[in-house]
Amino acid sequence: MYLIFTTNFFPWLTIIVVFPIYAGSLIFLLPHKGNKIIRWYTIYISVIELLLTTYAFSYHFQLNDPLIQLTENYKWINFFDFYWRLGIDGLSIAPILLTGFITTLATLAAWPVTRESRLFYFLMLAMYSGQIGSFSSQDILLFFVMWELELIPVYILLFMWGGKKRLYSATKFILYTAGSSIFLLMGVLGIGLYGSNEPTLNFETLSNQSYSGILEIIFYFGFLIAFAVKSPIIPLHTWLPDTHGEAHYSTCMLLAGILLKMGAYGLIRINMELLPHAHSLFSPWLIGLGTIQIIYAASTSLGQRNLKKRIAYSSVSHMGFIIIGIGSLSDTGLNGSVLQIISHGFIGAALFFLAGTSYDRIRLPYLEEMGGMAISIPKIFTMFSILSMASLALPGMSGFVAELIVFFGIITSQKYFLMTKIIITFLMAIGLILTPIYSLSMLRQTFYGYKIFNVLNSNFLDSGPRELFVSISILIPVIGIGIYPDLVFSFSVEKVEAILSHLFL
Repeated sequence: MYLIFTTNFFPWLTIIVVFPIYAGSLIFLLPHKGNKIIRWYTIYISVIELLLTTYAFSYHFQLNDPLIQLTENYKWINFFDFYWRLGIDGLSIAPILLTGFITTLATLAAWPVTRESRLFYFLMLAMYSGQIGSFSSQDILLFFVMWELELIPVYILLFMWGGKKRLYSATKFILYTAGSSIFLLMGVLGIGLYGSNEPTLNFETLSNQSYSGILEIIFYFGFLIAFAVKSPIIPLHTWLPDTHGEAHYSTCMLLAGILLKMGAYGLIRINMELLPHAHSLFSPWLIGLGTIQIIYAASTSLGQRNLKKRIAYSSVSHMGFIIIGIGSLSDTGLNGSVLQIISHGFIGAALFFLAGTSYDRIRLPYLEEMGGMAISIPKIFTMFSILSMASLALPGMSGFVAELIVFFGIITSQKYFLMTKIIITFLMAIGLILTPIYSLSMLRQTFYGYKIFNVLNSNFLDSGPRELFVSISILIPVIGIGIYPDLVFSFSVEKVEAILSHLFL
């Protein structure tokens, strides 16, 4: 047993994927009124899962190997040739670790939730399994199954623990995401059944398969719609501000930190890796969409009255850099996209957490009603200010490095003409100018001035040890990656080179 446990023959990924939802199902056996027991149980499960994942990756993952590692392959449905096929590479390891980190902190952030807490925490753990399953799937149909596992937990979390317009937001969320899943399923079945009497669902086999030009474009477009909704890419983004505006902030942490990144991951894993020729054709359009998205969402963010909606539109803007990096067709640009996926996962989750803790105290959702909070809650003000600076790409923070590398990626790309690159860089720079405008405006309206003194009982409690721990835990990797971005690049560089070498064959 010792030899099995310390070698790659141990089913690490199966345990990592199944453990959260299995342990979460045991929550319903805990005492109905034992909210404290349920909270601690969920936190312990999340921490154990994160430690198990970190141990497995630290001792059994080779950084200089671009091939799939820790592979597992078990037949699931015989007549359909459907396999439980898992594996990780340099592209998936960082998002999986991000998932574990953010989910653990989100369970701690959800401490104030007391209504139907067993169901709430079970849904969070079910999402945990679905997210890790999506990032580690090596079977395209299994990827779809894990992708769908996200929808119902988010819908219920939004519908039951959301704000006043939670029914509208939950309905809009499920219509957009379930509708886009139809395109994903059609693409999965089309690409899996093409040119063979038996389904071909293995990612490794599909990456070596060729298609006719028109058919590859059709497949690519179907997958692009599915991932564009999840990322989100304009104009399929309108569900996101409503969802963030109404969801509990622990749910917002999972949405901003992980769920959006699944769409970007799908673009790289499926659209780039499996359909390279179509990606070469669509990449200029992705660059254009990403550039428009940065400016449009930053401009729209400035006009939002709701604090969480303003942060939501800032997330849409920052996702534009990921789209541009994916479309740049350069090592530098794609590595910048991977770094931005991780960087914005931390920063977005932190901002929604701080916005939620502020709302818990003042119960005012609109910016024009706020003001003067810096005096009453200086610790929250300090953390909010630091992480807002990280969001506007302050040097020394992860956002600065990620966006700078995406800039270099588009400038050094061999695919585009010089004038095209100059125009794109100029438009991206406009987005960078708009970012501090809405970020600093948000800080000014929320924390400065004297308006809060007119509110009854304005002596609010400042951030406690739990909230400080969550904020600082996210801030540390944001600064760490900003100072030493090789923390992420050490995972992705080899895999990015392999993807692009396949792209230009």
